[in-house]
Amino acid sequence: MQTCSRCHSLAADTDLTCPTCQADLRESSTTAVALREFQNNPRVIMIHLAVAEDACPTCQAMAGTYPKDRVPRLPIEGCSHPQGCHCFYQPLLGEIFP
Repeated sequence: MQTCSRCHSLAADTDLTCPTCQADLRESSTTAVALREFQNNPRVIMIHLAVAEDACPTCQAMAGTYPKDRVPRLPIEGCSHPQGCHCFYQPLLGEIFP
């Protein structure tokens, strides 16, 4: 399931627009917003794609650490988990304190 960052409605992984406010989920889902914030943060040097223990084979294959400009978008295309993609982003920081 995806969550719209504008109205907080839930949407299926396959939905491209929010069923409530019609926002483009490729840009306005909570995971898309988080990815954009990590990519714009100069302290984030890489982004780790974390997967749940019960992740589907497609998501398990995508798990790993990526350069900020090559991170796969969530939900992972082809995810076959019954409840939808459970992957999430974790920032890897190069600097913790200013």
